[in-house]
Amino acid sequence: MAAGAAMLALASPARPEIQPERTGVPLPAANAAPVPEDIPVALLVDLTNGQILFEREADRRFMPASVTKVMTVYTAFKLIDAGQLRLDMPFRYTQELEDAWYAEGSNMFLRANDRPTIAQLLLGITTVSGNDASVAMAVAAAGSLDRWLELMNENAAELGMQNTHFGSPNGYPDGGQTYTSARDLALLGEAVTQRYPALYHRFFGHRTLTWGDITQGNHDPVTGRVPGADGLKTGFTNEAGYTFLGSARRGDTRLVMVLAGSPTARERDTAARALLEWGFEAFDRRTIVPAGAKVARARVQDGAEDAVPLEPASDVVVALPRGMRPDRYALELTYRGPVEAPVAKGQPVARLRLSIDGRPTLDLPLEAGEAVPRANPLQRVVNAVESWLT
Repeated sequence: MAAGAAMLALASPARPEIQPERTGVPLPAANAAPVPEDIPVALLVDLTNGQILFEREADRRFMPASVTKVMTVYTAFKLIDAGQLRLDMPFRYTQELEDAWYAEGSNMFLRANDRPTIAQLLLGITTVSGNDASVAMAVAAAGSLDRWLELMNENAAELGMQNTHFGSPNGYPDGGQTYTSARDLALLGEAVTQRYPALYHRFFGHRTLTWGDITQGNHDPVTGRVPGADGLKTGFTNEAGYTFLGSARRGDTRLVMVLAGSPTARERDTAARALLEWGFEAFDRRTIVPAGAKVARARVQDGAEDAVPLEPASDVVVALPRGMRPDRYALELTYRGPVEAPVAKGQPVARLRLSIDGRPTLDLPLEAGEAVPRANPLQRVVNAVESWLT
């Protein structure tokens, strides 16, 4: 099938071509992202459209330490949403679990014969990073640690986390069986915040937790310190360094960020706060194509019409570095065509690519704005004659 491309020039036209699909590259900005060079892995994503505002080694694998627990929470949320797990279900904590996990790293300090509910275990995981609470969740919800790990890895695959594997429910050192990447953690952060918003707001963002007579604080460096910040999770082991998966929302804009391998907690926490602020303040968010706008037409093969109008399913909103001139960005339409009839209204047909200073930055789908049925016999004859004459 031949390649088709067209330019929708908001700036000077560039040579149209088919390029591999991609989610984005860092945008140029007047002020560089405030991430110290000795933090080797960093990523900031605008979930409004999936646009990457900053990245450094986003596909590099690393050990996530306690950030692993976000997948344990996501797995529990998914079971709760499906009606397979109840928040008020109690779980009797066993002596065996206490012997293995009491005061072992970050802890909720569960004791044998305690009967926490699933909701209390979730708070123990999200607020005080309980290694014990994470293992209790695994056994309570799945019956065994092995089955829980299967669920975690199945969920990672379903989310497209291609550089991730879980060998524990809590990120405790396991000989390298647990690893991930910043891009994968951003996918997980998006899933937690967007698929289960009510559960997310119920269980993330608490500053303290009391269990028994022990009160502990949350190590989250952004919630309560950066306007709009509301979760997710820090992590640390000697092997992993200091890591953070965080999120914040202001208005209609939600950002997800990842930092990994920071040499100190102070540097990670300072960079996390600064990066979120930069993500909100250094960019102007503009609607450059409204939903339903017919931006172009794609050729149709063997259809009742020879072309189909293309439109975005929703407003195309992009983040542009503050003060950027319009002549520095352009839109390009790419598709593999002609598209074979029949074509259904709403069918994904093409991609709309935003380039800034000639560099692809964002790639979004375009849908068929109308249905195009297959041509009848007479129309096929006309189409054949027209193809001979052109």
